[in-house]
Order: sequence, then C-alpha cells, then structure tokens
Amino acid sequence: MNLFQLRAFDAVAREGSFTRAAARLFISQPAVTGHIKALEEHYQITLLRRTARRVELTEEGTKLAAITRAMFGLAEEAQVMLEANRQLLTGRLEVAADGPHMVMPMLASLRARYPGVTVNLRLGNAQETLAALLSEHADVAVLTEVEPRKGLHLQALSESRICALVPDGHPWAQRSKGVPLKELDQVIMVLREPSSITRRTFDEACAQAKVHPRVLLELDSREAVTEAVAAELGVGVVSSVEVSHDPRVAAVPIIGEGLVNRHMMGCMERRRDLRLIQAFFGLAPNPG
Repeated sequence: MNLFQLRAFDAVAREGSFTRAAARLFISQPAVTGHIKALEEHYQITLLRRTARRVELTEEGTKLAAITRAMFGLAEEAQVMLEANRQLLTGRLEVAADGPHMVMPMLASLRARYPGVTVNLRLGNAQETLAALLSEHADVAVLTEVEPRKGLHLQALSESRICALVPDGHPWAQRSKGVPLKELDQVIMVLREPSSITRRTFDEACAQAKVHPRVLLELDSREAVTEAVAAELGVGVVSSVEVSHDPRVAAVPIIGEGLVNRHMMGCMERRRDLRLIQAFFGLAPNPG
C-alpha cells in the first residue's frame, strides 16, 4: 500500500479540491492527480467524481476518507507530540466559526504571537460550523449555543444579548435602556432564516412570552437584514456581538427572558492536548 497515494487522496477528500490539496501537501496538482489515479487503477475502484465545479466522494471514497482521516490525524498527533519541546514557530490551523465578530480578534492575537502559523478560516452557519468540527475538517471552532456531547471539548467564551435593529430615525433608536419584548407584538419584522441561532433564540423567547411579531421578510445573512432595516422594511434582530457601526441603523437591547446566547470554542476531546490547539485556546478572552 502506497502511503503517498493515500495521503494525496486524504488531502483531496478534506479540501474538496485538487488545487487546495496540492497546496496543503506542498506538491504540484499533477502529482496529486497522478497519485490518486494510480491508487484507483491499482485497486480497480472509483474514489472521486470530478464535476465542473468540485470534487465529490463516491460511496467507496467516503468510506476510505473516514479511515485516512483517522490515520493521518493520528500521524499528525504523533508529530506534534514528538515536537512538543520545540518552539511553536510554524504550523497550520483549521478554524471554523459561525460568525466573524468573535473569531477575528483571536486570529489577530494568534498572528501577533505566532506569526509563522498559517490559518484557514471557514465561516458558515451554526450547523455547518459544528459539522466541520465533528468531521475534523476544522481543528477548532467558535460556536454559539452548542450542547455538550461525548468526545467534544467546549470552553466558554462569552454571552451576548439579542437586540432590536431599527432605522436611525426610529423612535426606539434613542431608548438606550432597551425595549420590552412585549412591545414587539404585531410589529413588522425582517429576520434571518429560522435555522439561524439568533432567530431561533428570538422565536423561543417570543413563544414563551406569547409575543407575536409579524415576520414579513426572511433573509439569509446579517448584512441583508441590516440593509432591509436601513430601507425601513421592518425591525430586525441582531446579537450584541454582531452590531455593526452603520450610521443608518441602531441596535437597542430587547428586555425579556431567554434573550441571551452563549458563545464558546470547541475541539475534539482527543485532540485538545495538541500544541497548536492549546495555543489557540490560550488566546481566548475570559468569559464576560
């Protein structure tokens, strides 16, 4: 069995791209293609489907990827253990986050302390971020409202509060102490999709308080909600950690029960002692 071929396959399976796999392995793209072609021909098996836009795993490829991910993951852990006494000068860290606002200051601290470390950041919604961590496509993740589960190590970061986002000229814009949740009953609102953590927290609080806002527009990004509010299409909701410095809108705390979200960082329990992961966890601000 040729380990070079398996490592090339593992890189493509992780990255979903021959180009990114080549960059990951510091070899040429034709070399990656040649290794995988030789592997498929030797074992008379199809592991990958090449489409116009991406590379997809076949059923057999998915099974092999689970094995190679574990195999080379252990090899990476062995390398880190053997180099534990060396100064952390280089390395690559795969980071996933469900929003940029909390992770960017941490990445800035990492760059300042360990300038030789390369970071690949994946931004997605809460479900995508957790899936990237659990599948080990990410080494660490910054997440919101994740329930503890076996094999997952979590560390608290901070809490945020749900705020109402209103146009700058709105009567609520000057209410710095906040707006009671009950005042949103029958108010026209523009919100994120139901799978959004901020939206889910808001919906659950409304249900508990028997408040019924009129949701007339659902949008798939924070930026779209801000633009809709600025255009006076309705009131939005936003997490206090995501408030942008946009003079067209104002964020006002919503007063009520169940309007707080918990933010945390996580990694797989068996990998928490890896030096680079420990370094990243060590940069986390104290919960506040």
